[in-house]
Amino acid sequence: MGEGPMGVVILGSTGSIGQQAVEVIAHMPERLRAVALGAARDGRRLLEQVRRLRPEAVALEDPDAGRAWRPALEREGVRVLVGPGSAEELATWPGAERVLVAITGAAGLRPTLAALRAGRDVALANKESLVAAGALVTAQAAAAGVRLLPVDSEHSALFQCLAGRSPAEVERLILTASGGPFRGWRPEALRDVTPEQAVRHPNWSMGAKISVDCATLMNKGLEVIEAHWLFGLPASRIGVVVHPQSVVHGLVELRDGAMVAVLARPDMRQPIQYALCYPERGPRLVDRLDLAAVGKLTFEEPDTRTFPCLALAYRALETGGTAPAVLNAANEEAVAAFLAGRLPFPGIAETVAAVLDRHRARPVTGLDDVLEADAWAREEARAQMAGPPRTAVGPGGAASPPA
Repeated sequence: MGEGPMGVVILGSTGSIGQQAVEVIAHMPERLRAVALGAARDGRRLLEQVRRLRPEAVALEDPDAGRAWRPALEREGVRVLVGPGSAEELATWPGAERVLVAITGAAGLRPTLAALRAGRDVALANKESLVAAGALVTAQAAAAGVRLLPVDSEHSALFQCLAGRSPAEVERLILTASGGPFRGWRPEALRDVTPEQAVRHPNWSMGAKISVDCATLMNKGLEVIEAHWLFGLPASRIGVVVHPQSVVHGLVELRDGAMVAVLARPDMRQPIQYALCYPERGPRLVDRLDLAAVGKLTFEEPDTRTFPCLALAYRALETGGTAPAVLNAANEEAVAAFLAGRLPFPGIAETVAAVLDRHRARPVTGLDDVLEADAWAREEARAQMAGPPRTAVGPGGAASPPA
């Protein structure tokens, strides 16, 4: 890594991934140094992190939170940025060699692109950036000569399995899914599930939005799209298998029929540390995996009849262009409505499917194409959830009747 600890920016430091990244950095002061921390609105937790890691700068995107917490943060001797766009400024902070983007949702796209343009390696925990704008993000990374380092446990596993391998050796990538809290349920039973049930993941501790995505299997669908952009394989060569124990995080099937896999305890600190320390490995921060104690590992096909979001994601990837951005935006709106008690659980997939049906995909030639598709999909998703279907106007002004 060179002399001295590597400078790291954490965007989304007060979320689940961000908090675990703080733990990783705090355990490795000789290897990693937090130069800046960004959050949406949780000033109290951000202040605790400032006192622990002593960064040079922090950001609060929410103006009200920024005004409320600026005095206390400044008393700690840290520079405070406030308001929309502050995460983008932190993404280019001097002295940062690696930027961990752990912001949830499409809001992570602009900071990701800003970090790449500034020549920073990006440790990406924000899958929506690649889902909505994979072509733009990967092209920017290539143009800047920097690395996209996956933080999701599944993509980290694939990244490790592929290390040093020729693309000609690789037949197929396989992502594993726990199946979520409703694995084995019948479709009719899902209409009455509550947000509290949906966020209760059986193996992982995560934020509410990603936990709901795991429950619908949309999270795995988004990961399929992300894997396409990270590793350059088409949808037909990216598979998903349900693995309830969450011990096998990803598998690569090689041309000769062999499979390689990464096995580890379900603890996000390991893939976070791998992305921050790459190409080296850090010290052990997680408990040893005891296979005898695990006892058995099981695998099954995903139930796309009960959980159609996975099939919708494959459909969006195969359609290409703006379709994945529309999928992602409609899903974010539907999940927010479900968490607020305004939409039943099956309504998430129903809303996303309806919006995709009404969308006419266009090529992505620049950021404006993505943002326009995102805005259209959000408006259309809200309209779908509010009342009867209507004729929608897709990006570009063309009427988009139901398919």
